[in-house]
Amino acid sequence: MTVSVGVGIVGAGYWGINLVRNFAQLPSARLLACCDLDADRFDRIRAAGGPVFCTTRLEELLANSEVEGVIIATSAAHHAAVARQCLLAGKHVFVEKPLTLNAEDAKMLVHLAEERRRVLMVGHLMQYHPGTEMLKQLIEKGELGEIFYLYSQRLNLGIVRKDENALWSFAPHDLSVILYLFGEEPLDVTARGESYIQPGIEDVVFVNLRFKDRRMAQIQLSWLDPHKVRRLTIVGSKKMVVFDDVESSEKIRIYDKGVDYAPSVVSYNESLTLRSGDILIPSLKMTEPLRLECQHFVECIRDGKTPRSDGLAGLRVVKVLEAAQVSMQSNGRPIQLTDV
Repeated sequence: MTVSVGVGIVGAGYWGINLVRNFAQLPSARLLACCDLDADRFDRIRAAGGPVFCTTRLEELLANSEVEGVIIATSAAHHAAVARQCLLAGKHVFVEKPLTLNAEDAKMLVHLAEERRRVLMVGHLMQYHPGTEMLKQLIEKGELGEIFYLYSQRLNLGIVRKDENALWSFAPHDLSVILYLFGEEPLDVTARGESYIQPGIEDVVFVNLRFKDRRMAQIQLSWLDPHKVRRLTIVGSKKMVVFDDVESSEKIRIYDKGVDYAPSVVSYNESLTLRSGDILIPSLKMTEPLRLECQHFVECIRDGKTPRSDGLAGLRVVKVLEAAQVSMQSNGRPIQLTDV
């Protein structure tokens, strides 16, 4: 019989209530307590999570010895302080994205988790999407050939945030996937953004990443757009692939397209030929990514495993976010990752 892991959740707002629902439904977890400063949310928490203990005081949640892991879904500005308090209390910690709002705080949490021998995991949801895992396998198996570049678009006419810009709100999803697929940090980052609705809060941001071996990545972010787009395109020397998360069923399409080079041809122009082959739509077995992510956190606690999106992965994303923010404030000047 699998031993269930006792967990508590801090923050049950717009996204936190989804975590309440998932952890309450996991057979391998026991949702024991929820903490939220707004007591008016307690009825909704119990409706989603069952007869769970609710409190407005974090200390009461941490005092429960049966709570082994704490899930933090507060505003990003409080992530560092709340996560530190939980780690000091001896709890394993899951922090929603971004891990922190600066690299120094992220480093502090990583070191503290190592010292206390606790699991530190970051809610990089898209890393647990079955579509992302298929992309990773295609790259590792060499089916796309040498990866030239990729670009992602995360657009919507959606919630306008007042305490964070489109970069910090949206980019952690795409950055976590890009760093996961490439397996390394970029050499430098450039970014430009504009504030059209609220002064000082960028609604639209364009980010460019340059990696070694001439690989590039671009991210387009906006909550001021007529279309809802969640699309990632990867271009390789053999094939190209598009991951469209808005599609209900055919989320991944593999294009047998490219440019072939035949060195035996005398003329350079004649040595380059365009290839346009079949389009493959592979079968993708879908499971809710959030459920997979929650299950992974519980397994890491129970089995002593390192999370796929561990504290170091969260730190890498924060470093790129910081570099992009500096670049935006410097009129698009390239920022070396070594300077962050």
